[in-house]
Amino acid sequence: MKKISALSAFMAALLLLWTVNAGAQTHNAVPLDDSVYFFLEQAESRALIPPLPLAKPYQRSFVLKTLDAMLASESGRALSDSEKAIISSVREKFVPAEEGFNWQRGIYTGRTETTGGTKFSLEFGLDSDLLASGAAYFKENGTHGGIDEQIRAHISGDLSSHLSFDFSIAVSLLFIERSALGSYQVNVDDPQKLITTYSDPSAFFPYAYRSRWDGFVFNTSNLSSSGPTGWPVGFALGFNTLAELSGAVFDDKLSFRFGRLGREWASMAEGSSLVLNKTAQPFFGLEATISPFSWFSFSSLTGFLEYYDAYGIQESSRTFQNIFSIMMVEFNYKNYIHFDFGDSAVWPKRFELGYLFPLIGNMLYQNNVGDFDNIGLFADLKLQKPGLGSIWMSVFIDEINFEDNFFSLDREMYAYQAGAKLSLPWINFGTLTLSYTKIEPYCYTHITVDKTPWYDGIAMEEAYMNHGYGMGYYLPPNSDEVRLRFDFAPYINTMFNAQFQMIRHGADYGSSAVDGSSYLSELAGSDRSENPALRKHFLHDGAYQWFYIIKAGAKHKLSKYPIEFSLEAGFVFSYWTDLDDGSANDGESHSYHVTDSAEYPKQNGIIATLGLRIFR
Repeated sequence: MKKISALSAFMAALLLLWTVNAGAQTHNAVPLDDSVYFFLEQAESRALIPPLPLAKPYQRSFVLKTLDAMLASESGRALSDSEKAIISSVREKFVPAEEGFNWQRGIYTGRTETTGGTKFSLEFGLDSDLLASGAAYFKENGTHGGIDEQIRAHISGDLSSHLSFDFSIAVSLLFIERSALGSYQVNVDDPQKLITTYSDPSAFFPYAYRSRWDGFVFNTSNLSSSGPTGWPVGFALGFNTLAELSGAVFDDKLSFRFGRLGREWASMAEGSSLVLNKTAQPFFGLEATISPFSWFSFSSLTGFLEYYDAYGIQESSRTFQNIFSIMMVEFNYKNYIHFDFGDSAVWPKRFELGYLFPLIGNMLYQNNVGDFDNIGLFADLKLQKPGLGSIWMSVFIDEINFEDNFFSLDREMYAYQAGAKLSLPWINFGTLTLSYTKIEPYCYTHITVDKTPWYDGIAMEEAYMNHGYGMGYYLPPNSDEVRLRFDFAPYINTMFNAQFQMIRHGADYGSSAVDGSSYLSELAGSDRSENPALRKHFLHDGAYQWFYIIKAGAKHKLSKYPIEFSLEAGFVFSYWTDLDDGSANDGESHSYHVTDSAEYPKQNGIIATLGLRIFR
């Protein structure tokens, strides 16, 4: 088969956009937080549908076609009558709306057709999404609250049966509490290079909240040109813009998209990706996926990353001007074996066409242009018994050198994950998922480069980040996690989950901070195999925070009204361990004890988050 690059495929798609008009259908993205992805995973695990490509989000037309195939399938573990009713209900919102006002969706739809037979559609809509969260901590930690209310207006439509567009703009009212914890030494060789470390939002579960505003916010006390700031201290207003131009050709074998939106790639279970997680912040990019066979898919993406406003909107962005490129190849043997691999690059903006060309690997291409960029490799293997469950192994490699002290050197920068998923056939879409994830120190980080072409003399930041958040797994470097999750759908429009997590993370502030525990950590450039300070001994080389999180959640959409409620509540038990002798960064392994100091206190409490969606 002739190989097709993302650029040439996109040009071919443009030439075909108006050649066939079999009826309007939207190709816009389905947001990653839509519950339909859970049901598609279930269908694939039961062999009701062929293996799905792992470059998400999917297009609405693809989701509708897949749901239809799921309902009609006579292979795999069949759907029960109640499960068919649930899928039929899920399917309804992906069917193109009739002309006029649809009060259940909060949209107005219009359609027209040219004399040449090209069909157009246009939709206007308004929706609201509220998150309100509260936490009550025992002892002196007190109570905390958080509000993220977003009102969104959008316009979308079809420009033909092959091309769709979507544009939305949202305004948010924000109140997200957090506190400064202390300073962190970015580089072990430079004691003057410090950053301030902040806590996770106090009212939300650890590592669960992600900002929904772009760029900066305006605190309501200063709505002026001097008001932009990076975090909503007190009540603040934020803004968010998402847009895309998306299409599909060749019987949907080739899909493409220009747009700014959230993405998830190479995830073996929802939210588990090590390379581009659903928790990553949106960014603008050009992407394409070609799936000519059920056993093969190829995806490519290049996009522009966005800075985080930590020091002002000019100073913060001056040293963070990055592009992100990634490619992924997938192979499947029916629904039994899945294997994918690929590579990624975070590289400062310059006229470097090789990273944009999807058929040249990013790692290999860097060898041709110089070592200035942050290159990553990833791979996933999943073995599955349809109807019973699956096991998988994932790895992301930032930098490795196969030396004698491989497991103790900080310069071995990688992340890995092992997991298993079990289907529970006696309840509707019942699933039990168990995973272990380990993020090594300095993984996803990169030393600032002051000799980058076009930026000579400016120390460019190239960490694996976008808008202040990691793009890979949602935990920071030098962390691990055990996660056990139970999901099922008891009724139509209702979902339930329960989850246990044990998370451990090295201190990124204070007197016992562990090097390599922050995305902004910089691994010293010299003596990395000999310097005793650049040794890692997980849990034995400084202070570590331990989390035990138990929570349950449910969401329900009313059948007669366009309103969806969600509630998640649970307990957080957190404490710190520190070294017995107070020594760290000396290359030795030390015993540790549980501590409860002003610097590293225990923190136990109850957290509850309420969600309310209207027309969404």
